[in-house]
Amino acid sequence: MITLGPETLALLAGAAFVAGFIDSIAGGGGLITLPALLLAGASPIEALATNKIQGLFGAGSAAISYSRAGLVDLRGQLPWAGMAFGASLAGAALISHVPTDALRMVLPVLLVAIALFFALKPGLSDQDRTRKMEPLAFGLGVVPIVAAYDGLVGPGAGAFYMLAFVILAGQGLLRATAHTKFLNFSSNVGGLLAFTLFASPLWGVGIMMGLAQVAGAQLGSRVAMRIGARLIRPLLVTTSVTLAAKLIYDAMSAS
Repeated sequence: MITLGPETLALLAGAAFVAGFIDSIAGGGGLITLPALLLAGASPIEALATNKIQGLFGAGSAAISYSRAGLVDLRGQLPWAGMAFGASLAGAALISHVPTDALRMVLPVLLVAIALFFALKPGLSDQDRTRKMEPLAFGLGVVPIVAAYDGLVGPGAGAFYMLAFVILAGQGLLRATAHTKFLNFSSNVGGLLAFTLFASPLWGVGIMMGLAQVAGAQLGSRVAMRIGARLIRPLLVTTSVTLAAKLIYDAMSAS
């Protein structure tokens, strides 16, 4: 167990605040918090587990904020949240039986493709469009796949949820963001539960960062609701490309 001084804790709180702001709008907050935890001296497994703790606060806070604005019906989404929880737990449990290295090689390509879609697709806005998949099929077919990936690997899950909500569920960018946060929260709970079985999260650090995440997520969700697609779209493109670049860099460094 590492011991952190007040300066390091303040830096981690600042990183969590910024991550909460970005994550509530476009996802990708782990790009900030996970490296921050590693730099603070946490082991990789401690950092991953602690990152799940603090991420719960931000995603949950953003989901509540969007719900209060009428952008997502949390009660109506409970079945899909339960599906996301179970699938994420199952994905995390399979981590030693699935070739995650192969998934990480494919992931940058998928993230760049998502970035290009949101950057170049004409007509993307906050207006809902005709859905291509019924809610039951979406909940039973799409949600478990993304949630299982979230528990198994993690990075990019928010972008995959967003893409599915926009293309298949026909939602505008703001509503898609709102629904993504609630499912992100649910799959994070499942992932954290799995991590606690074989890791030792830094609970105090995670909760402290989580409170900073709440502040960042509240500010970010309010800004997103005020500006909408004009902010969500470029930020989603930026975070997807940045995450792809980081994954490529990590793969090259490890080889």
